[in-house]
Amino acid sequence: MTSGAGLAYPGKALAALLLAGLVFALLTGPAAARDCSAMARTDYERLYCRLVNEGHGAGLPAFEDFRRNTPRVQALLLKRPAQRAGLELPDAPEARPATPARPDAPRQRPEAPPAATRQAEQQTAVTAPALADCELLGEVIQCPDRRLELVDNLPNRALAPDALADSQRLDLPAFQGDPADGPALRRYLSDAYDHYLQRMLDIGLGGATMSFSQFYRSYFRHRDQGVDFTERMEATFQYLRQDKLTKAVPARLHSRLPDDIDACTPIKRQLVVCDNGVTNWVYQGTERQP
Repeated sequence: MTSGAGLAYPGKALAALLLAGLVFALLTGPAAARDCSAMARTDYERLYCRLVNEGHGAGLPAFEDFRRNTPRVQALLLKRPAQRAGLELPDAPEARPATPARPDAPRQRPEAPPAATRQAEQQTAVTAPALADCELLGEVIQCPDRRLELVDNLPNRALAPDALADSQRLDLPAFQGDPADGPALRRYLSDAYDHYLQRMLDIGLGGATMSFSQFYRSYFRHRDQGVDFTERMEATFQYLRQDKLTKAVPARLHSRLPDDIDACTPIKRQLVVCDNGVTNWVYQGTERQP
């Protein structure tokens, strides 16, 4: 398994990965990380380092990945560990000091947008309405006109007859634009992620999906390594499909649930994804009957 990229592992490893909660894991745990206190710049980062140093960092991402998240997502990540440690979250995130860019500084890659930003950038108000009138109730998102339920991994008997056939492919489109065009690249990755999500649902692995931020960062990791992202994703999809044919997959990889509806993004009217920067949840629903 290539833990840094999180997208390549032997074809016989799915069951072990699922049981360990590591399918598509792009964030490495901080258990063996060095003390990051000297690198902390904000109140949230200092709290992160204190939690890890005092043994309360289970489930937190590596420091570098924690730092890439927005303050809102950082607060969601820190909330439970801080409660367990008897510590309080800062009232507001401390702003990082701005570093003036040198004229010859290399162009930075666009940061992965949080769920709310991605929702706005998708500009799909008609087909993917906002969730302002919806309520997150654990395994259910209740809206005035529809009810969405948390998606589990499905047994093969619940899938379409040809869902796991050899002819099935992920078929992610390749990015055809200018790599320096940040907005165009984000739109591409948003559309590609939606496609990936639907294909994972098709093979019954809706409960084992990457979050958008993981998917986003994975693209850049592979690009930086000179690896074709769409080919690697296709190879991984085929490993998953083949293993799904012969291995029993648990319905859920963990018992955690999202805490806040603000961490959720509509993909389609009947499909919503929630993520806290580490864990991803997919909710699917039907129209309310009159």
